[in-house]
Amino acid sequence: MKKIFVINGGQVFGHSGGRFNSTIAAATQAFFGSREGYQVRYTDINNDYVPEKEVENFVWADVVIYHTPVWWFGLPHGFKKYLDVVFTAGQGKGIYRSDGRKAENPAINYGTGGMLQGRKYLLTTSWNAPATAFTLPGEFFQEKSVDEGVLFGFHRMNAFTGMTPLESLHFHDVEKNANIPADVNRYNNHLEKVFTNC
Repeated sequence: MKKIFVINGGQVFGHSGGRFNSTIAAATQAFFGSREGYQVRYTDINNDYVPEKEVENFVWADVVIYHTPVWWFGLPHGFKKYLDVVFTAGQGKGIYRSDGRKAENPAINYGTGGMLQGRKYLLTTSWNAPATAFTLPGEFFQEKSVDEGVLFGFHRMNAFTGMTPLESLHFHDVEKNANIPADVNRYNNHLEKVFTNC
């Protein structure tokens, strides 16, 4: 049995109802629910949660699947708070021991104290920005990809815990030119490809 922990970071706030990420999170649950050999746990950051139980979910999982919009070039504040609270609760309890350094040589081995080795994670993001904003010369993101640019820190956070990435998937232009059926289909194809080899 492969254990999947799904986190919906699509915060309901301001003009955002979190519908797109809720749709993608539901597609995730449907994908694994229709296949044998998977167990799924699910958290929506808009609902009350117990940090220690969330730590247990990370430790339990073989794969963590994060769904998040990107607001002002970072995570929504509710999702960031969730990670801050849960990862802090997980110190020494399965997420990380320390930053990995030793007192005798503190200049090396930073970021090696994670306790989630062997686990993987998959990230989806949703953007108002079109994909071309990341790829065309002279456009806003200076030809840096989502993973190497805006969300570099998010990936290093997961590396700090010991997890390794599966291929991310990013949804662009979802406010002005959303095509939900096509996006869900593209996501299901992505899951099929990734989890055939995972």
